[in-house]
Amino acid sequence: MIVQRRAVPAVLAAAALLLTAGCSSDGGGPSGKDESASPSRTAPGSSAPPRQADETPPAKGSVKVVRTVAEGLDSPWGLAPLPGGGLLVASRDDGTIVRVDEKTGRKTEVGEVPGVSAAGEGGLLGLAVSPDYASDRMVYAYFTSASDNRIVRMIYDGQKPEGEQLGAPDTVFKGIPKGFIHNGGRIAFGPDKMLYVGTGESGDTGLSQDRKSVGGKILRLTPEGEPAPGNPFPDSPVYSYGHRNVQGLAWDDRQRLFASEFGQDTWDELNAIKPGDNYGWPEAEGRSDDKAFHNPVDQWTTAEASPSGIAYAQGSVWMAGLRGKRLWRVPLDGTAASAEPQAFLEGEYGRLRTVVAAGADRLWLVTSNTDGRGDPKADDDRILELRVT
Repeated sequence: MIVQRRAVPAVLAAAALLLTAGCSSDGGGPSGKDESASPSRTAPGSSAPPRQADETPPAKGSVKVVRTVAEGLDSPWGLAPLPGGGLLVASRDDGTIVRVDEKTGRKTEVGEVPGVSAAGEGGLLGLAVSPDYASDRMVYAYFTSASDNRIVRMIYDGQKPEGEQLGAPDTVFKGIPKGFIHNGGRIAFGPDKMLYVGTGESGDTGLSQDRKSVGGKILRLTPEGEPAPGNPFPDSPVYSYGHRNVQGLAWDDRQRLFASEFGQDTWDELNAIKPGDNYGWPEAEGRSDDKAFHNPVDQWTTAEASPSGIAYAQGSVWMAGLRGKRLWRVPLDGTAASAEPQAFLEGEYGRLRTVVAAGADRLWLVTSNTDGRGDPKADDDRILELRVT
């Protein structure tokens, strides 16, 4: 691993949060288990009232597709809402970022991220907006280059001509192992304003248990790319380890971190992330009796899930499924599931890649049918607005 060093401000929020994390294969191999019967559905309801932070959600929820926000997106992967309006969307294969007007659906090409080398599961992946965006206008991107996976930040200026709105990239972290598969790629700023990064083991299973490697990990960095103060291992960016391919990151309303993860042939996982914990891969896939490993909140066969992005809303984690072609709802009681997961939209929109909280009872959901593994329809790929309970 090579870390690009940057000057760190004298004062940084340092408290490590008591947070919580998981594993699946994106579409290829057999599941190792029979698919379960189609889950029961409940009728979508009207807009839900605000939830109290300590209130356990109902066992059964609902999903209503309110509208299609945008269509005709090419291999969309990361989505980052801009403060004040607008959605930035990354094209994995083209290496470009598009701004979508969430009210009209109009698409504007922001620019191309230089150095993206798209192949297999690699390319332009996760996006995140700086917690200080109002003053610095910084957008962060995780992508696969010719030699590694890395994170850059760029100034975004929407007043410049279309296609020329991204400034020169500043590399804040590099040296993340790359492969044809398992490149990780999800990035998100946490409640502590630190940058969290989900990585994959790039097909080399030994990296996940090697704390000197940043492959198969969740990393916690300062916005400048340094190991964040309060990390569990001294002078290390590693926050948790023993992961196969982390694809989703989200916090609940008590600032606890959850993560979704590709398994191999048997179990995909949703995990609650605790700093410094070992999540088992490759020694464990799914639940294990070995006390050395942190067990998942829940697990699914790879045919049911192959999870990608996750979001938190209305007391539940919502998890997008690629091979599973469905949206999972996992109601929570603290860091445990309070009821059986529910599946929605099964097969209706094909592969589902990214889900992002849109405030209150709304979610943005991004399909993934133009990524070479789906069966795209004329209007794919698309962003949907959902109302959930």
